[in-house]
Amino acid sequence: MAGGKETPRQRMIGMMYLVLTALLALQVSNQILQKFVLINDGLERTSKNYVQKNLFSVNIISTTVEQQGNNKVDIPKVEAANEIRQRSSELVSYLEEAKTRLIEESNAIDDQGNFRTSALKNVDIPGNIFNNNRLGYEMQEKLNNFPDEITQILGDLKINKSFEKIAKDANEIDLFKNDVDVNFKDYVNLNYVKSPIGAVLAIISQHQNEVLNIESEALTEITNSLGSFIFEADKLKARIAANSNVVAAGTTFEAEMFLASSSSSTEINMTAGGRAIPVEEGFGKINFPVPPASSYDDRGLAARSLKGEIRVPIGGVDSVFTIDYEYFVAQPVIKVSSEVVNQLYAECANDLVIEVPALGNSYAPSFAVTGGQSIKGSKPSDVTIIPAASGKVVIGVSSGGNKIGSVDYDIKPVPAPTIRPFNGNTQIDLQNPTTANGLTNLQIRAIPEPTFGRTMTKDANFEVTAGEVRLVRNDVPRESVSISGQNVASRNLLAQAQSGDRLVIIAREVTRTNFRGNKIKSTVNEVFSIPIK
Repeated sequence: MAGGKETPRQRMIGMMYLVLTALLALQVSNQILQKFVLINDGLERTSKNYVQKNLFSVNIISTTVEQQGNNKVDIPKVEAANEIRQRSSELVSYLEEAKTRLIEESNAIDDQGNFRTSALKNVDIPGNIFNNNRLGYEMQEKLNNFPDEITQILGDLKINKSFEKIAKDANEIDLFKNDVDVNFKDYVNLNYVKSPIGAVLAIISQHQNEVLNIESEALTEITNSLGSFIFEADKLKARIAANSNVVAAGTTFEAEMFLASSSSSTEINMTAGGRAIPVEEGFGKINFPVPPASSYDDRGLAARSLKGEIRVPIGGVDSVFTIDYEYFVAQPVIKVSSEVVNQLYAECANDLVIEVPALGNSYAPSFAVTGGQSIKGSKPSDVTIIPAASGKVVIGVSSGGNKIGSVDYDIKPVPAPTIRPFNGNTQIDLQNPTTANGLTNLQIRAIPEPTFGRTMTKDANFEVTAGEVRLVRNDVPRESVSISGQNVASRNLLAQAQSGDRLVIIAREVTRTNFRGNKIKSTVNEVFSIPIK
């Protein structure tokens, strides 16, 4: 992650690290842990591509200097390139040993070579190894010394190039520096304490990628500083170096397609997927959105193939090199958060948070609702769903115009409220007689069902709006007053009451005011009596 303008590859590496770090704060499911394993596999494959590319760059530097007559200005650059390759290799091996130790101490891999899901969830062993045993602090020091060492080697060659440190504390990362719940954490506590093993493996693999990327950029700087020459190669191979060959639908596929032994002074034309791509210093830049697959295998993956073509003039004749690169589209997991997530209440404002953790910062959601309506929330992932009166609601989830998938829910009718008489704020005991002069504030209340009242406060406003209260003596009605709201004008009625009389309450209609302020009436038939003493 060099200073100055970042390349698409550098931005992708930075984004993936932030996404991996942010996901450590989630209560991850088995599916997400498995995605961490897939991401880790992809990162490890990318590291192998980096190593091959960097070895080739070192050989190119050595061969070029030799072909130019071992110019005394360029000879130290060969030694510097080898030293950079050695330091990078040592640090990558050190990180690989850390992953091996983590796997062995957690017994994370079974006899068949597969990861155990129970081990991937373990959050205690990473904290013990990296925090209690201080391996994480040692790792941080080595990771952050490496960019300075490479900067110094280049500086000795009069090459002005610097690199950011790799292992940062939370307050050094834009995503976390203003978050008071996280920004106090150092590198070890942010990444390894209370973090599942599956995520920690991916974090360390990401660090290996960053180390190799710094090495690659440093070798490129050395190559570009060499004197002019005519490069002749007798063996040429086409290559694609991708950030990962496992990508989530809705994210961006990024890679470099290049011809080994290519020269920045030679005009090269490239296509990928039948489309021309820009070529910078001999390297093609591939960037395209990945649509979802029509089907996925039992691992949640769908195989894809990218066909590329490189056309380069050799000896005055255009030579064409082709490549067929296989990668996989990972099925993203849609995560919905809500207290009413299993069923949505009919014609009510059901607030949902719909996320796709695999997309990270690239998540730009839009929602298409069948069987209801939607209202955008204050955050991109927030949405309010208003279902129809019955049936099902289907919510289609897209990101950046790419369809991710859908979730569907049954529509649940609004539960009827419970009607009860109150004297002010005290519910009246219907089993025991009440004095007439004690009923100073008779109210007939419609009380929401507890779960509905707690989760749907904007829609749980009920009121009895029709009915009557009768004064009954010896089973003969004497007087009555109408019910038109919560408070009942019962003073004159109670003034006539005698011991042994009854107040018979008949509720005939309940009105619910929804989140829009609309009145929804429903017929009821509730009858109960209050004995007078």
